[in-house]
Amino acid sequence: MEAPGPQPLLGIYLNDHLAGATGGVQLARRLARAERNSPLGPTLARLADEVAEDRQGLLELMAEFGIPARQYKVAAGWVAERVGRLKLNGRLVSRSPLSTLLELELLRLGVEGKAAGWKTLKVVAAARGSASVERLDGLIGRALEQSQTLEDLRVRTAADVFVLSTARVKGNS
Repeated sequence: MEAPGPQPLLGIYLNDHLAGATGGVQLARRLARAERNSPLGPTLARLADEVAEDRQGLLELMAEFGIPARQYKVAAGWVAERVGRLKLNGRLVSRSPLSTLLELELLRLGVEGKAAGWKTLKVVAAARGSASVERLDGLIGRALEQSQTLEDLRVRTAADVFVLSTARVKGNS
């Protein structure tokens, strides 16, 4: 059996990223809703909007490159995000502070993957002489900013969960 050529491989690659982006949008929106009344709320709401915009940008770039979106992969991304909610966080029915920390880490990993995908697509766009190279530079820059923002929120949340909560417990004893 002959290996698929570059265009089918690009289709697989971009649809895998689309699946991840679909799950990422759901995770970002859920995290923003869960933290809407916390100091993290406004930043997470902005990030959720940006992640959704980036997913739409991926769809537009896929169309430009003649890559159809595979709905089964989109559905797989949606399902994977839902399954990811079933994690042991020390509580059965309520949200744990650990949930926020783990979700920030997962979202950051997704954003790092998105940045890698944009960089790969930039190589493809440049090789094809596409005008999208400049757009991809912007998307790469935004992904790097998102990653740093998520890292800052993650560190702050880790301190709240593991350091400040420990100090509060010791202060009450």
